[in-house]
Amino acid sequence: MALKDIYATSLSLLTDLYQLTMAYGYWKKGMAEQEAVFHLYFRKNPFQGGYTIAAGLEHAVQFLQELHFTDEDLAYIAGLRGGQGQPLFEQAFVEYLREMRFSCSVDAIPEGTAVFPGEPLVRVRGPLLQAQLVETPLLTIVNFETLIATKAARIADAAKGDTVIEFGMRRAQGIDGALSASRAAYIGGAAATSNLLAGQLYDIPVKGTHAHSWVQAFDTEEEAFLAYGQAFPHDSVFLVDTYDTLEGVKNAIKVAKQLQPSGFTFGGIRLDSGDLTYLSKEARKLLDAAGFTEANIVASNDLDEHIITSLKQEGAKINVWGVGTKMVTAYDQPALGGVYKLAAIRQLDGAWEYKVKLSEQRAKTSTPGMLQVRRFRDGVFIADMIYNELESLPEHTQVVDPLDSTRRKSIPPGTAFEDLLLPVFKDGTLIYDLPDLLTIKARTKAQLDSLHESIRRYLNPHSYPAGLEGSLHQYKLDLILRLRGE
Repeated sequence: MALKDIYATSLSLLTDLYQLTMAYGYWKKGMAEQEAVFHLYFRKNPFQGGYTIAAGLEHAVQFLQELHFTDEDLAYIAGLRGGQGQPLFEQAFVEYLREMRFSCSVDAIPEGTAVFPGEPLVRVRGPLLQAQLVETPLLTIVNFETLIATKAARIADAAKGDTVIEFGMRRAQGIDGALSASRAAYIGGAAATSNLLAGQLYDIPVKGTHAHSWVQAFDTEEEAFLAYGQAFPHDSVFLVDTYDTLEGVKNAIKVAKQLQPSGFTFGGIRLDSGDLTYLSKEARKLLDAAGFTEANIVASNDLDEHIITSLKQEGAKINVWGVGTKMVTAYDQPALGGVYKLAAIRQLDGAWEYKVKLSEQRAKTSTPGMLQVRRFRDGVFIADMIYNELESLPEHTQVVDPLDSTRRKSIPPGTAFEDLLLPVFKDGTLIYDLPDLLTIKARTKAQLDSLHESIRRYLNPHSYPAGLEGSLHQYKLDLILRLRGE
């Protein structure tokens, strides 16, 4: 389902004003069509983790495909006023925007790929004005979906093969946040969502039980379970903690036995409060003793990867995890912090001039060039190397940690590798076949299976070797020193 099918309104103004003022400045200066290269990347793995899962590319592609300014967009732009009340933009610039169509080339890392700080998730090459304009929407899309996919991957990893269902729509950051989060959570490892609209739009399986209000609407808990079981004879999971949890389990068992002769299938029970370890163990005993050994025990109640890990270590008998707030809001880290930086610009003589953004903080100093990410593997992933496609690679490659140049990893010749950035748009034409969500979801699992367990752990994860190719590191250092006059 494309963005244009969700939003009837043009999304071309989904950007910051300063993107448009810079575009106007480029146009005034005659630089609008000058070729440039930008990279979208992040500086630190979220959740103090050891990896990140790339997501959001499909929505980014759909946005770029539809990028053009409508009459309504242009009327709004023409009506903007500066500090003295004058039009902010010349009418000739407004007409330039009217004729503009996206013509950049875009390379990107596929969704579901494990990625690391400093690696470009998206590379945009094309007219400076256009490449600048798409900064904010690309960051909006990729940052959020990547963040949620990573959180979901961590939660699914903690569940150790158990089913994880995303229950977070009511706590999500608005309508779009709920939809994007459901999609990203599915990519990360959730098996289903409670969000019906996300299920319709993205063909994600939908699951759900009932609320406490259902039980409260009847005179007795037993009567409520019976009515629900009769309505859904093959899809009933009873929420048992409205009053007394273990009595609720007994009532659920009683109703399930009563309905059995009619062909009723007992899906299980859901626990939404209390001591989940104790209650799940006691519930399991009751269910098994009654002959319902296949009935699921579903847990909800503000779960995340840390709580799930703890519950498993305590021997909780839960096998389905309903995770809401802490998944779809990335509760412990509300933003990824991705950035979009200019890395090269072509001069009138055709030569490329590399650009770097300096900072007193080493992590905020950008990397120049037209960057690609090469992943080396020997069964598992062993290192990622960021290199400049515009320059030839030395025979012997070395990965240098950009934050600590004393940390280096030599790559033996002949080591198997793949380049992660794939062509998506060529001069504005889509040339990439977007995979379906099941394929992306499978890629996430395969990627995590290829990471050493020390990188996947939650507490003090090992740092995966991801850095700059040796000659690029040296060039960047020389450029920094030159720009600082040293």
